[in-house]
Amino acid sequence: MCGIIGYIGDKPAAPILLQGLRRLEYRGYDSAGMAIQHGNSMTRVRALGKIENLATRLKTKELPGTVGIAHTRWATHGGVTEKNAHPHTGFDKKIVIVHNGIIENYREIKEKLGNGHTYESETDSEILAHLIEEHFYNIHNSDPADALRLAVEQALAHVRGTYGIVVMHKDIPNCLIAARMGSPLVIGIGKDEHYIASDATPLLIHTKKVIYLEDGEIAQITKDKIHTFTLQDDEVEKSVEEIEWDDEQAQKLGFDHFLMKEIHDQPTVIEDAIRGRYNLEDGTAHLGGLNMTIKEMQSIRRVIFIACGTASYAGMVGKYAFERLAGIPTEVDVASEFRYRDPVLDEHTLVFAISQSGETADTLAALREAKRKGAFVRGVVNVIGSTIARETDGGTYIHAGPEISVASTKVYTNMVAILTLYALQFGRLKRITPATGKRLLTAMLEIPGKINTVLAQKEYINDIAKKYSSYQHMFFLGRGINFPVALEGALKCKELSYIHCEAYPGGELKHGPFALLGDGVPVCAIMTKNQLYDKMRSNIEEVKARGSRILLIATEGDEQAKELADDIIYVPPTMELLEPIINTIPLQLFSYYVSLDLKRDIDRPRNLAKSVTVE
Repeated sequence: MCGIIGYIGDKPAAPILLQGLRRLEYRGYDSAGMAIQHGNSMTRVRALGKIENLATRLKTKELPGTVGIAHTRWATHGGVTEKNAHPHTGFDKKIVIVHNGIIENYREIKEKLGNGHTYESETDSEILAHLIEEHFYNIHNSDPADALRLAVEQALAHVRGTYGIVVMHKDIPNCLIAARMGSPLVIGIGKDEHYIASDATPLLIHTKKVIYLEDGEIAQITKDKIHTFTLQDDEVEKSVEEIEWDDEQAQKLGFDHFLMKEIHDQPTVIEDAIRGRYNLEDGTAHLGGLNMTIKEMQSIRRVIFIACGTASYAGMVGKYAFERLAGIPTEVDVASEFRYRDPVLDEHTLVFAISQSGETADTLAALREAKRKGAFVRGVVNVIGSTIARETDGGTYIHAGPEISVASTKVYTNMVAILTLYALQFGRLKRITPATGKRLLTAMLEIPGKINTVLAQKEYINDIAKKYSSYQHMFFLGRGINFPVALEGALKCKELSYIHCEAYPGGELKHGPFALLGDGVPVCAIMTKNQLYDKMRSNIEEVKARGSRILLIATEGDEQAKELADDIIYVPPTMELLEPIINTIPLQLFSYYVSLDLKRDIDRPRNLAKSVTVE
């Protein structure tokens, strides 16, 4: 949610900032703005809606400055208005800030600042700008840049909540101040120039060398140097890291949308995820990042997956795999609820925090609660150097590469692949034979080719999707390990198309939702050949009797499935534990083409953000 980009160097800042904002569009936003410093002047430009609206306004401005900050806003405090758009200024318009996050005690701060302060906006961010400026004018006998840093430190001592902020001052050239608490910031290192952003995506075209700010850290940035401190003003030595992705990976590569490009990435990135992490001869997996001894692994009596949205559905698939392969009782908790139910944890509990961005606020809060209660806590994330990766004691990068589209596709399937490998690693210690492990790994190595078989049907799936784009409601059904597939299919369809979609276990439909069935409510069902095939078939026959249109995902060669279906998409057979990877692909394509037919904003669905960094 929201995006930040800043630049300090010798080049004109405005084009760099505008390009950075465009690369942050996937995060979700409803307004955008930038502020450019030039000499002792400051120019601020803001616009509602798309970044192109801001670009149009910028064409009318002279902006030669080489220092600036910019922001895409996703409304939290205050409506979608130009006055609420960032950047915001303090009371004398000299201090300018951009802010991601939420200031929980902004009312208290506003009250303490008193009636002498008047505000342009309804935002908590503007109040923070006023607070920083108040402290700035009370600091004396200091270098101006140091004074600005100290003012930010002192102001933030009064703040409760989350923030990633970048601050500059009209009268202090060649200086940006950045601070982080719960909302990520990355500093990009160039030659006589530096960048700062809310994630690495907009930096890739400029540099791969970065510094990640940790919670409670503040950076004083010039074009020549970066000095990092704690909020108590103790200097911190930071290491420079290298981003593995390149800029080309973050581009569409000829596809109309990032979403379709990322769907097509899946055969390759699954190979990337599992490469070097298995031993076919021994029928086992080796995910070294787990950082647990064999004795510690054998001591685990319970596994918990904490995640949000799509990641939680990957966790549900992981639950089936862990219980079947490793025989370990496994739970899936929605991260936003986990810490509020006072979970019972101990040293025999292994908690996996699953997140694409590695910055999901609810998942971060949940993993911190799990650590406090003494559990083993490990991360399964995509973004290298993210907060979850740094705060857990081990885990695994899923190596899906940059995922730009808000709706997740390749990250989901890679999460499923990694959790299955983890289940195999624990299973080989506890109950399954090398032969069983080898069969599973052999089947997993066949998955990329089978995904390509499904992708080859995309024009056929496009034709099917057009039949469903006029409906207002839709059900998705699955049983066993395919119930999470139904959940993920419903989520993709509602995210992208805005059609109301719900998912149920096949056997649960008759306990209430049956009342909604009829010719206006189609049903998409996953009915592949596995141990619950006959049960699922019976459920679909009940649906057919109620007059709903039926779209089936079925296994190649299942001619009998045609008797039930109005439309059918065949997928290659695979081992049951791997079906969620294969069976999700046609649902991704179906959701994409329904949304395309409805002319939706596919890569940036309304009201949604890629990285949810507030509760």
